[in-house]
Amino acid sequence: MNSTIKLSLIIPVFNEEQNIIKLFNKVIEVINKLTKDYEVIFINDGSTDKSLEIIKDLSVKGDKVRFIDFSRNFGHQLAVMAGLEHCKGKKVVIIDADLQDPPDLIVEMYKKMDEGYDVVYAKRKKRKGENFFKKVTAKIFYRLLSNITSFDIPIDTGDFRIINRRIIEVLKQMPEQHKYLRGQIAWMGFNQTYVEYERKERHAGKTGYSFKKMSRFALDGITSFSDFPLKLATFMGFIVAGIAFLLILYALYSRFIIKDFVPGWASLMLSVLFIGGVQLISIGIIGEYISRIAANGRKRPLYLIKETNINE
Repeated sequence: MNSTIKLSLIIPVFNEEQNIIKLFNKVIEVINKLTKDYEVIFINDGSTDKSLEIIKDLSVKGDKVRFIDFSRNFGHQLAVMAGLEHCKGKKVVIIDADLQDPPDLIVEMYKKMDEGYDVVYAKRKKRKGENFFKKVTAKIFYRLLSNITSFDIPIDTGDFRIINRRIIEVLKQMPEQHKYLRGQIAWMGFNQTYVEYERKERHAGKTGYSFKKMSRFALDGITSFSDFPLKLATFMGFIVAGIAFLLILYALYSRFIIKDFVPGWASLMLSVLFIGGVQLISIGIIGEYISRIAANGRKRPLYLIKETNINE
């Protein structure tokens, strides 16, 4: 580790050509208030616009600008992880390139670290520029995840935070293929705190998180830190077995005791569909966990670097 670098700034990028310059100018202005010994690392996560060209131009003009260009889109979490694995700072800030998270907050977070904290994350009081559906689903997800895990995962937070070198070294020992970094950092414990802020609207462009990606991200978070879905599947199995047993008793009573029954397929079909649905859900939950075991068992690289100006 290069001990002369006090602060590293990690910025994952996916099609952010309209935001990069403004973000860069702002973060440089903020960081210069804290230290002159810093580096800025852009991770280009398979952008199809001019993001990489802009980043390379910045790296040519400034010797403190580094970049990592992925061979394809590997996802936001792996882009952040690549930055963490290649940064050299004693303290590291993670911030997205869309300018929704205010760079000015870095000063307060940085000073908070001097009070003895290992992690200072930014907690959102409000989320501007997001539709009702996204706000509601995000609120439900964070609270659900917090309730089904055996440790506290901060609610209403993203990856915008500052961490020290000790946290990074532990993250390097956690090679899961399906990353959920904010959960992994919370799992570690250590001394963690937060500062509150109001999240702004995206400055320009469109978010790279589609509904599909958000769903996958949520599933990664739940399956990485909780076995609650498996317990739920077991519980549903007992419920269905109990209902089925009661239906059997009722059928026998109707047939042999009161001899009042109407032959038909309706009750049979409902029972079959209900039991079959629960079985498919249970198999799907188990399959998700097995697929993650298989992915980790293959031990493939988390990402592939096409080009970089970072000297190992």
